[in-house]
Amino acid sequence: MEPLAPRAMRWLVLALLCFQLGAGVVRIPLRKGKSMRELMRDKGVPEGFLKNLKGDPGRKYQFSNAVTYEALTNYLHSFYFGEISIGTPPQNFLVIFDTGSANLWVPSTYCQDPACVNHNRFNSSMSSTFSSIDVTYTLRYGFGDVAVALGYDTVTIQNIVVRNQEFGLSLDEPSSPFYYLDFDGILGMSYPGVGISGYNTLLQNMMQQNQLEEPIFSFYFSRNPTYEYGGEVVLGGIASQLYTGEILWTPVIQEIYWKIGIEEFSIGQSGTGWCSQGCHGIVDTGTFLLTIPAQFMSEFLQALGAEENDYGYVVDCNSVPSMPTLYFGISGTQLSLPPSIYVLNNDGICTVAVESTYVPSTNGQPLWILGNIFLRQYYSIFDLANNQVGFALSA
Repeated sequence: MEPLAPRAMRWLVLALLCFQLGAGVVRIPLRKGKSMRELMRDKGVPEGFLKNLKGDPGRKYQFSNAVTYEALTNYLHSFYFGEISIGTPPQNFLVIFDTGSANLWVPSTYCQDPACVNHNRFNSSMSSTFSSIDVTYTLRYGFGDVAVALGYDTVTIQNIVVRNQEFGLSLDEPSSPFYYLDFDGILGMSYPGVGISGYNTLLQNMMQQNQLEEPIFSFYFSRNPTYEYGGEVVLGGIASQLYTGEILWTPVIQEIYWKIGIEEFSIGQSGTGWCSQGCHGIVDTGTFLLTIPAQFMSEFLQALGAEENDYGYVVDCNSVPSMPTLYFGISGTQLSLPPSIYVLNNDGICTVAVESTYVPSTNGQPLWILGNIFLRQYYSIFDLANNQVGFALSA
């Protein structure tokens, strides 16, 4: 997860505060009386995926015990997160599966901050498999630092069991934004270069302990996410039921983040020329918005007719159908992002779901972050063996 920019953070905290009641945050409960399959069908989950759950012998992708589906939920059309467990017996946590970072951390009983107390906290004394490393570390974000103590324990995701996994137990968390967020921690899925030096990432240990069928994982984000169903992360494989058409593969150009090349960016049929000398894009499941290089933001908003106010970059809701489609030139193919995807309608207030890129480019190339807004349109595949990212139109 890249650090949230100030505007994105204000927008998210304001939205979450709307659901605040007294000293607590209102959780949207799961519905009662329907099976998970019925809920998923109601929310538009592809029928092919539902058939796969029944073991349909005609499925396109053969799942084995080493391929895992983890359902994701979504809160207030922001982050997507799923459940993992740590320790013996298992203690459960909701985490973002984040391709923009490489560390795993959760709140712990070592932390007495309101942000920690308001979430599930790991109690190391209750786990028979926990061992302390006696090292502390600070994870730095734009909205504040998270101090953690490091330890080892068993991490479980569905049928995946990783033993002796290093992770962070929070010692201190800033109330804003963590108190208001509906997930507990973050599970980083980027390259080790952005993780804590000297320790294996969870993905590294999954592969070393033969917990993945293939060194690959993929994401499906629903275009209409809810708390009941927001999508899937598939660990160890590709689920062809969750996309249509062919997969476009593009190489990772720097094995730190999942960073790819962008050859051109067009607004409608008009090429901007912004990437004539090449652009870079970080494929980041831990960033909600699509971020645009700061030097292009003013021209971009003008082309879309967006005006800035306290809600963000606002457009007339009636004009959304006629707004231009955005195109990203990646590996010789134009990937489209229609206004129905990049414009959010919040009770009649329509905003363009973009922000200026808030991290510096390491080599001077204009830098984009392809966050959840982009990834709602495209099923994304992260191939560790071949250092490449795949995109296919989401089903």
